[in-house]
Amino acid sequence: MTQKQQESISKLAGKVAVVTGGGRDIGRACALKLAAEGAAVAINYHHSSEGADSAVQEISATGGRAFAMQGDMTSATDVAALVAKTVETFGGHIDVVVHVTGGLVARKTLAEMDIEHWDYVMSLNATSFVRITKATLPYMQENGGAVVGLASQAGRDGGGPGASAYAASKGAVMTFTRALAKELGPGIRVNSVCPGMIDTDFHNTFTKPEVRTHVANVTPLKREGTPEDVANLVSYLATDEAAFITGSNIDINGGMLFS
Repeated sequence: MTQKQQESISKLAGKVAVVTGGGRDIGRACALKLAAEGAAVAINYHHSSEGADSAVQEISATGGRAFAMQGDMTSATDVAALVAKTVETFGGHIDVVVHVTGGLVARKTLAEMDIEHWDYVMSLNATSFVRITKATLPYMQENGGAVVGLASQAGRDGGGPGASAYAASKGAVMTFTRALAKELGPGIRVNSVCPGMIDTDFHNTFTKPEVRTHVANVTPLKREGTPEDVANLVSYLATDEAAFITGSNIDINGGMLFS
């Protein structure tokens, strides 16, 4: 197959993508999927250097382009550094931003929670999304592009016990998605995905095994989702196949919650 033929079937050929939180689980799967569709990928990670570096190796081994860079997406300095390296490495433009950075941090009821916990969870999940979209915007405006955020089923239903800060932050991601779609259209589309029970370290850490089993059993599809399931949806939203979708927060939960 010639390079031209390959590009014709690669939905993101010639595109540059930034994936934050790309060192493990959903973020890593997104980076690999976007690269498989032809994008050059800048992978941000905070602690998961092994997963990010191995993703770069996998992408490079198949002829793709990628780099991994450590950074804290709650830091304006680190966000700026990631964007600067992306532009320098891949030719001055950014076409796709996938923001996976985030987490629950800890389960705390309102009585247990101090305001510092609330502020940090909001910064990690919501403000970091604002930071990366604002920093990449100057490099997306000329050619247009797509932004995909990671919200959560918790943003719709309030989450489980002790997750009020997390749920509120993901609700903020969802509302920001709608507002930004209006502001940046028609050139830039903005959507987010709302995963339910996905087999990730998040649930290994914060969800009891019996709860995971119960949730899987009561969904119509009778299983947990996989990072690859989410990455397939994210990749679709990044391509021109989703050209008439913007401002949407799309559920991916095996039918556990219908919205």
